Amino acid sequence: MAFLTIHGRSVAYRLLGAEANPLVVMAHPLGMTQAVWDDVLARLLPRYRVLTWDLPGHGASQAWPVDGGDITPADLALEALALADHAGAERFHFVGTSIGGVVGQQLIAAHGERLLSATLTNTGAVIGNAELWNTRARRVREEGLAAMAGEIVPRWFAPALVEADPALKAGWCVQMGRGDGESYARLCEMLGRDTFTGQLSGKGVAVHLLGGSEDAATPPATLETLAGECDGAPLTIFDGVGHVPSVEAPERFAASLRAALAVDLGDVGAHGVAYATGLETRKQVLGEAHVARSTDNAASLDAPFQQMITRLAWGELWSNDDLTRRERSMITTGILAALGREELELHLKTAKRIGLSEAELRQVLMHVAIYAGVPAANHAFALAKQLGWGGEPC
Repeated sequence: MAFLTIHGRSVAYRLLGAEANPLVVMAHPLGMTQAVWDDVLARLLPRYRVLTWDLPGHGASQAWPVDGGDITPADLALEALALADHAGAERFHFVGTSIGGVVGQQLIAAHGERLLSATLTNTGAVIGNAELWNTRARRVREEGLAAMAGEIVPRWFAPALVEADPALKAGWCVQMGRGDGESYARLCEMLGRDTFTGQLSGKGVAVHLLGGSEDAATPPATLETLAGECDGAPLTIFDGVGHVPSVEAPERFAASLRAALAVDLGDVGAHGVAYATGLETRKQVLGEAHVARSTDNAASLDAPFQQMITRLAWGELWSNDDLTRRERSMITTGILAALGREELELHLKTAKRIGLSEAELRQVLMHVAIYAGVPAANHAFALAKQLGWGGEPC
């Protein structure tokens, strides 16, 4: 875990995965922490860089200042943007559950140009009503989070799961009780005050919605209404799941999330892949500075060539989800080393961004030695060492 100071307040976050993978920013439900994503991380990290964080007064994040006024969806969205900027991502995927989905709606409404996609789960354009949330805020201030946890936590999960796994309820009651009551209360007041009816249509963001059949807080009807607000966004309802599918059904949730995050290449044979799709992937893998230099240096002679490789190499190949970018890096590096191409230097640098280990690169080049010849591998090893691979001499 790491910490970033945002507007004078310490925010706890995790940034995991290779720099060259597309970034996924994930926001947790009210009363919980970024730990809700733990069971899905392993399924995302081969293909994505993941950033999670704790909301104000939750987990290890500092409480909202007593004199800081109301918390708004805009405040929370600005936290997400500050974290994405810190990770060096101009555009990113967003995933949010419950109040995390409210953060996502604010991003869609006000910052859609920053989003590659938005997956909103167990949330709504309107969640509950002002009376419900104001009553809870008052009670939290009077009774404390620890006293109310036993009443609130069971509503997060399907009844059958709470009965079958009482330790789940007990553990989350402890976690909720450790939070800052005033921050929680102000977030409750935000949910009662700020809604997104009429604000989400026509934003040009690919939105995917997920919910649970046993969710009492945001039932399927609430998600159906939200789908209408989001121009008919696709909605998946998990049977037998409550309010937090990443905890209750992590495998199903991760599979649906992977499908939502994957680039839709369409009918490649009939239409090819859009230049913009290839350009986005090219920037992620090679870095924006390198792509900018290549674009700026293009002349009338080679500009069509740059466009072609962006569509074909980076659109049709590197944007395809059948292989991870780590796997594509190993294949590309091996081919370039075997052929002795000058692009090998670029892809040895890229291999570092993608997170290839020294052992993996060594095995790629050992294969080159056996199947393409020792001189080709010897040249590749020497070039890799010049670029910083290899560490200390043996």
